[in-house]
Amino acid sequence: MLERYGEAKQDVVRLETASGLIAPERRPARPVSRERLEEEAKLAEGVVRQLTLPWGALIGTIEQATTRDVAILQLQPDAEQRLLRITAEARDREAMFEYLRRLGAAQGLAEVHLVSHQVQREDPQHPIQFSVQAAIRELR
Repeated sequence: MLERYGEAKQDVVRLETASGLIAPERRPARPVSRERLEEEAKLAEGVVRQLTLPWGALIGTIEQATTRDVAILQLQPDAEQRLLRITAEARDREAMFEYLRRLGAAQGLAEVHLVSHQVQREDPQHPIQFSVQAAIRELR
């Protein structure tokens, strides 16, 4: 009888341990302030805006405008304002202007303009690093 009692007690301990792993005790959630909830909602809305940008179409548009004489260095989308800033490097001035013309003619972008440019004097080929800003247009 004592032996069975010991085995039963060990079984109970094993079952309690297993049930603790499966369904641990839940602590009551701390109340979250309204300001914190609003802040998190704004962050989530920002993420959703970024994710709903037409990424495939934007990248396709940029790739189609790019030539062998231009290298894209950075893309900076601003989903809130629906703007795209591109930093690139061109072999020469003519390649930079041709790239701007091609971007301006692209269906997914509007109001394309040169923001800044600088000749890279430390590079022996003297490429031009430049930034372009464009409005992201809805594609259908």
